[in-house]
Amino acid sequence: MKRVVVGLSGGVDSSVAAYLLKQQGYEVIGLFMKNWHDDSVTISNECPWLEDSNDALLVAEKLGIPFQTVDLSEQYKEKIVDYMFNEYEKGRTPNPDVLCNREIKFDVFMKIAMSLDADFVATGHYCQKSEIEADGKTIYQLKAGADNNKDQSYFLCQLSQEQLAKALFPIGNLTKPEVREIAAQMDLITAEKKDSQGLCFIGKVRLPEFLQQKLQPKEGIIIQIDKNHPVYQHSLPEGLSLEERLAFEANKIKYTPEMGKVVGKHQGAHYFTIGQRKGLNVGGTTDPLFIIATDVATNNIYTGLTSQHPGLFRNALFITNSELHWVRTDLALANGESMEVMARIRYRQPLQKATLYQFESGMYVAFDEPQSAITEGQFVAWHIGDELIGSGVIS
Repeated sequence: MKRVVVGLSGGVDSSVAAYLLKQQGYEVIGLFMKNWHDDSVTISNECPWLEDSNDALLVAEKLGIPFQTVDLSEQYKEKIVDYMFNEYEKGRTPNPDVLCNREIKFDVFMKIAMSLDADFVATGHYCQKSEIEADGKTIYQLKAGADNNKDQSYFLCQLSQEQLAKALFPIGNLTKPEVREIAAQMDLITAEKKDSQGLCFIGKVRLPEFLQQKLQPKEGIIIQIDKNHPVYQHSLPEGLSLEERLAFEANKIKYTPEMGKVVGKHQGAHYFTIGQRKGLNVGGTTDPLFIIATDVATNNIYTGLTSQHPGLFRNALFITNSELHWVRTDLALANGESMEVMARIRYRQPLQKATLYQFESGMYVAFDEPQSAITEGQFVAWHIGDELIGSGVIS
């Protein structure tokens, strides 16, 4: 009998994942990850991880599987929290959920599972895994979940073949309503529990408030740039090579305060991200203001009116080689090669037509249509059909 360790989070998805594995004849062990207990950084008087851990225990008891809690808060702080603060201080916007899966759930947690002689680690992600044979080797494929509203393959876009080999996604072929129905039939305490909206680690925590307790506020100015500013009238110079043309299209505009007018003040550029509309507290504009750029060096924020402001859109982005990752290493591009794919730059974004171009300096992703709010530090993931084959950090 194969042994599986399930990451029981205290939510409905992992509860049903554990139940299904038991039905399929696996020996199942439930493990709850405690990732955070820094009392200096709390958001409310609730203690969500305690409630979640209790729900996970009740589910394990109901299913008749062994259960234990593992404290990963040290590794969490080192691999995720510190990294996040460093990224925010640099003016980049990291994605903690993608990192958590790569660094914690499918690394630290997986090693603990293997030390318990487990054959696999299972999670409640809405994605699917399949395998193919090529050159006598097994290649693992990461595929979209069956529920179009909940496909979570994006969050696993940094997994390796070694990690996928040991991973199981028992609910990937189900929709969310089907998962809730199974939980209700089994009378699991998590059947009606709301999905957590917080980061993958701190339970019910909102990111800006969390950051503000660690990064010091610093007053700066908010500048509005007119949509007809000459900086947006640039045309592609003649005689450029393909790489130069892509670099031109991926290039971020360097804004200065003289290019616009001051419309307000803020408490720190590192609290804001490109495309953000809420939280600026600037009144008296004809349309909503959107952030088109932040500059943490000068502590300035640049904004434009409406979601169609030209400062929000770019046709291409760049990934350095050190931040490039192929799930399907057998499909990785050599220098000078290109590949047509479908790509997304954030979770839940509909897939967009794009072409990958690999050069010695790194990789460009060029989109058929201009993309809004391409954000440094976030992940771009690319697919062929329903398979996610690679990803990278946007530079």
